[in-house]
Amino acid sequence: MPSVVATLQALVVELRATIVDLRAANVRVLETRVGQHSGNSSRPPSSDLPGTPKRPPSRPSGRGRGGQPGHVAHQRAMAPPERVDVVTDHWPEHCQACEACLTVLPQTPGAPDFVAHQVTELPVIHPRITEHRLHRLACPSCGTRTRASLPAGVPTGSFGPRVQATVAMLGGRFRLSRRETSGVMGQVFGVPISIGSVDALCQATGEALAPVTAALVATLPSAPLLHADETRWPHDGRNWWLWMVRSAQATVFVLSPSRGGRVIRELIGADYHGVVTSDRYAGYNWLDPAFRQLCWAHLARNFEGLVTRGGDGTHIGVWARSLICSLFADRSAFVEDRTSLRTYQRHTRQMQSGFGDLLTQGTLSADLRVRRMCKGIDSLWPALWTYLDVPGVEPTNNVAERAIRPAVVWRKGSFGTQSGSGARFASAMLTVAATCRMHGLDLFAYLAGVCTASMAPSSSTRLPH
Repeated sequence: MPSVVATLQALVVELRATIVDLRAANVRVLETRVGQHSGNSSRPPSSDLPGTPKRPPSRPSGRGRGGQPGHVAHQRAMAPPERVDVVTDHWPEHCQACEACLTVLPQTPGAPDFVAHQVTELPVIHPRITEHRLHRLACPSCGTRTRASLPAGVPTGSFGPRVQATVAMLGGRFRLSRRETSGVMGQVFGVPISIGSVDALCQATGEALAPVTAALVATLPSAPLLHADETRWPHDGRNWWLWMVRSAQATVFVLSPSRGGRVIRELIGADYHGVVTSDRYAGYNWLDPAFRQLCWAHLARNFEGLVTRGGDGTHIGVWARSLICSLFADRSAFVEDRTSLRTYQRHTRQMQSGFGDLLTQGTLSADLRVRRMCKGIDSLWPALWTYLDVPGVEPTNNVAERAIRPAVVWRKGSFGTQSGSGARFASAMLTVAATCRMHGLDLFAYLAGVCTASMAPSSSTRLPH
């Protein structure tokens, strides 16, 4: 009996110690989660709370604020003569030296001696309203009364294609709510329009853009380089996901209820053989690591999270911070022609060797999170260095981060989407706006053309592929 009691007492002591360890581990996990921000995790900057530590400022250059000596001035360009609507000549009345009266003489041969000052002003906007009267006539033979039909190209609704394009731009490009769009249309453009009509025009624009977005999606499987990212998007009270894929020809947005890898696989094709730059999200793990490029900026934030987490992973995080800073510095020096190719290659080999040692040591850490993170990165080792071998590939996914930023701002200023038609409009407008910006196209002119084409199906409007 005494031996049983002693065994139970030892077991109780062991369990108490285990409970203490588990409590400490849970507290550390919760403290780490509370302390996460965009500088030490994959969370976007838009999610940072007030008081979040700011990123370290860049080293002062020693130069004063404003334009520097010798810089090229950037001034508003003068409109060409064909764009000027009214020309008003002003002549001096008195000599600025002796106050003598001056008289306008017939223009003498030679270049005109004047300085042009142009003032741009908006005219008072009076929308053009066309009333189509559909008369009815009686047949002299049978007496049947027949009413005329609208001619081809005349909208069956109350608004023309330019009104529809304006509404779509206000809601889908400038991210105004339906109510605010209604207010701008009435107060600025003189077009009273209800909130319901605003939504109907947005839905119609989404349908008109469907063939355009489908054509842009079709270009992705053949693109040699892609950048991909995804972000949360509220839809009808649930969490959906907004996927973004960018190539040199197009930027495509797709809303989906799933964050699974099948979404990106359907977009670019299961047999895609180009290079995809992304973060470490598991939804991209179906790709061959040899045809991936992991974002080193994301990795830097992940390792910074180990530093702020404390414990066994701190020295791993500090070590990684030093190596990644060297990687970025060497890359910048090489791209800016401040170092030779041989020097860059030597530094890169040293960086690879050091980072391999870091991952090996990390896989032996007593901290489970550190072990998992280092093993996961090590399993994708080829995807760390694709940018060294494939021209055009960058070591970061900043291209995707910048492209998806407008969508994040839209999401934070709205309730997302509430219906399937709303989701189609949001993804189509994000796609077309970003792609037009890539090609330097006038978004309003393009939308007006698409809306006109949707009312006259014989014509078509395409974005460059």
